[in-house]
Amino acid sequence: MISKGLEDIFAKVENRVRLEREDGLKLLQTNNFLGLGYLANEKRRSLTGDEAFFNNNAHINYSNVCKVRCGFCAFGKDKEDKGSYTMSVPEVVEKAKKYGASGATEIHIVGGIHPDLPFSYYLDLVQKVKEAVPEVSIKAFTAAEYDYFAQMEGVSVSEILKQFKSAGLSFIPGGGAENFSPRVRAQICPGKLSGERWLEIHRTAHQLGIPSNANMLYGIIETDEELIDHLLQLRQLQDETGGFYALIPTVFHPRHTQFEHITQASALRTLKVIATARLILDNFRYLKAYWVSSGLATAQMALTFGANDLDGVVREEKIYHTAGATSPQMQTEDELIRLIREAGLIPVERDTYYHVIKRYE
Repeated sequence: MISKGLEDIFAKVENRVRLEREDGLKLLQTNNFLGLGYLANEKRRSLTGDEAFFNNNAHINYSNVCKVRCGFCAFGKDKEDKGSYTMSVPEVVEKAKKYGASGATEIHIVGGIHPDLPFSYYLDLVQKVKEAVPEVSIKAFTAAEYDYFAQMEGVSVSEILKQFKSAGLSFIPGGGAENFSPRVRAQICPGKLSGERWLEIHRTAHQLGIPSNANMLYGIIETDEELIDHLLQLRQLQDETGGFYALIPTVFHPRHTQFEHITQASALRTLKVIATARLILDNFRYLKAYWVSSGLATAQMALTFGANDLDGVVREEKIYHTAGATSPQMQTEDELIRLIREAGLIPVERDTYYHVIKRYE
């Protein structure tokens, strides 16, 4: 029977009763893999039918110089390190113009916590990119970066976000969330903002009319309980603000990090995490299968385990590839359409706000 071991959760889902912590743990630990997938797939279908989304986006990592140097990150470098780089504002603008000319509707801009760049650099970067490609949405800087900007300028995050919104910021990515557990953060990113501060910054953004995504890192040192608690804290903030669009679960890549001894999470674990997240986050409409992190095959399978978005074309990604990701740097729209169709779903090209650009029947 497909509900074996999950009968009580099947009943809750059928009666639209919100799942709680113990339900999340049971889902994450179940051996009824197909029952879990069925539940998550039905929940996904109830939200967006048989549509799966992607966008024509581009990533620009403006610098890998970072003074925080989290133990789980292979991307960040000290200024003096071989391979360190920082792009000038004109270089970022030229890259954005090139991507805009090739059809990108979203530019995703993140980097390290640079010890020397002035605040004006970041504000100019957003303003100049928006002037150069006004039709493109700018999704820029993580909560960790906004926390740093506020410290640098000695003002509130609210004031910082207002300035960026005026400069052309459209959306905030979900990076920097990792796992909200103080225990986990003390070990993997002790110099980074706290989980509470991350939530506070996204709450403030939502109150200012700036929507965002939320990330969750898994497969490092978190317990099942800490993973579920992370999801519940996101759900609570979404209840309050409604400002999150999508969750992006990202699997930890251990190569070239301080946690290189950890074996990367399996495809089965990834599918369990995605399905559980879909069922716990009943107030998130979109859940990404981020192919850069999980690989194409697992991302495609995730479309039948609750995910309904493949992110996008991406074009150039450095953070996960520095840590050993073997996925390509870019996917064509044709390839994303093929992957979605093979999963039995309808591909839909979207913009940053999930407005439909084209539906591929």
